[in-house]
Amino acid sequence: MHLTQFGALPAVAIEAADGARAIVTLYGGHLVSWRTADGRERLFCSARSALDGGRAIRGGVPLIFPQFGARGDGLRHGFARVCHWRPAGHGRDDEEAYAVFQLAAADLPAELAAAWPYAFELSFRVALRGDTLSLALSVRNTGEAAFPFSAALHSYFLVEQLDACRLAGLQHVRYSDESGAAALQAEAELGFADKLDRIYYQLPAPLLLRAGAAALRLEQDGFTDAVVWNPGAADAAALSDMEDEEYRRFVCVEAALIEPDLLAGGAEWTGLQRVAAQ
Repeated sequence: MHLTQFGALPAVAIEAADGARAIVTLYGGHLVSWRTADGRERLFCSARSALDGGRAIRGGVPLIFPQFGARGDGLRHGFARVCHWRPAGHGRDDEEAYAVFQLAAADLPAELAAAWPYAFELSFRVALRGDTLSLALSVRNTGEAAFPFSAALHSYFLVEQLDACRLAGLQHVRYSDESGAAALQAEAELGFADKLDRIYYQLPAPLLLRAGAAALRLEQDGFTDAVVWNPGAADAAALSDMEDEEYRRFVCVEAALIEPDLLAGGAEWTGLQRVAAQ
């Protein structure tokens, strides 16, 4: 692990012995790049994203906590992705390189601390080797009062062409779309053409994202749900931090805990996601 810079942001580079590499900005504890051992970039980051700490980064893996979207009274998608995290350890274990980052209540700016006055500590562990990436987000209640929270890893996976992508593993899984309408997915594979915004609940098995000849196997634990999202042409054109045609180059498949969990004083929760390139 060594210190580097991503745009104007201080960052940490993590490199495994086989050449797999990742970059995490301290702003947001944000994984902005993951290259497998073959040197191939696997995450999308918008060319128009402001990399100056003034707003959340568009792309990579934003950390969502303590609320998902607008499902609460706080910042959309919570404050974790716009706060400054601290490096908290690194090393190599069985050829896997890893780094850990932390954010605690004492690290919050005054206005955020006043809006969410609970004692907590977040830990984010990024580990990689070869063709695999392992992410672990832990939430610890360091106080006595219980608090509700949601969490997600808002992963933007880089693809060559959106309409060539297929996502398998969601057949017969219940989902809701942005209108709130609920249904069961009938198709064995989910295709992408334009805008898509769905929350899938209680995933029974790993997912497989096929993008042309490439594929990513996505496994999760602790996170019960998955969000599948792409803004499509019209919404992408309305986003100030995305080029109009960039929506064709990514699919978001987020490991998520959508319905708020109640974390008791002294308790800890961990959500895991493992991504394997095939």
